[in-house]
Amino acid sequence: MSAQSPGGSIRTERSARARYRAIRGGVFYALFLGSILVGIAGLLALLIDVFMDGLPWLNWSFITSYPSRHANQSGILAALVGSMWVVGLTAAFSIPVGLATAVYLEEFAARNWLQRVIQVNIANLAGVPSIIYGLLGLAVFVQLLSMGRSVLAGALTMSLLVLPIVIIASQEAIRAVPGSYRHAAYALGATRWQVVKGVVLPQAIPGVMSGIILALSRAIGESAPMIAISALVFLTFVPNSPGDKFTVLPIQIFNWISLPQADFKGVASAGIIVLLAVLLTMNAGAIWIRNKYQKRRNE
Repeated sequence: MSAQSPGGSIRTERSARARYRAIRGGVFYALFLGSILVGIAGLLALLIDVFMDGLPWLNWSFITSYPSRHANQSGILAALVGSMWVVGLTAAFSIPVGLATAVYLEEFAARNWLQRVIQVNIANLAGVPSIIYGLLGLAVFVQLLSMGRSVLAGALTMSLLVLPIVIIASQEAIRAVPGSYRHAAYALGATRWQVVKGVVLPQAIPGVMSGIILALSRAIGESAPMIAISALVFLTFVPNSPGDKFTVLPIQIFNWISLPQADFKGVASAGIIVLLAVLLTMNAGAIWIRNKYQKRRNE
């Protein structure tokens, strides 16, 4: 009986390793797929429950009415307008500042210890719990700067919350622009600002918009900072200026859920549907802008 040749031994070992890798890959694929399906199943169950409870209460009167102690007379107008005020002002404050910070750090700042310290602190701020920003806003904007529990104080607080997200996402988008684009613009005699304005930013807009989508989605759904700043759940008026008092959708929904009457659970579900509709509308608009710039960049 002849001994197995070295070549045959090597082929057998490679075949065993290939089978092991295939089995291991299949196991991990099944685990990851199962994790995704569990998350999707939980989300679908939650959405089905919310829509079943909320759709009977969702009508035009619910959209245009103010909160009430009676479930069949309650509406979401004050919270809806308050949320739009807060998100609009948050976008107006955080997007220019976040984008300008990202451009400076990536295109103009010297690569030294100060730049690294700033970068580390921005990354750390992105992980700070939202209630900390609420307490900071209460101490600085509401009390120290005497803004009161106003729309402006709430928007500035939410701007602090989402600003690190906008900065980090914008930096990644700017960093993803190929360096050859910059070199070509410099070779044509463009200044650094002309390169940033005419080459880098147009190419980075799709990635920047993705970060803005994430930031504003978080802003409209956060309740902890707004509880510290506003804590108003029964408003019979809508804010007409940044100095007015306000409430937002998450706080109003939380208040309805905490009430003992069973009918308010359906009213809260209707409020959740409205919040989802506003969120999806905002995201759809941002995605349309991102895709428009993406198509223009690929042409």
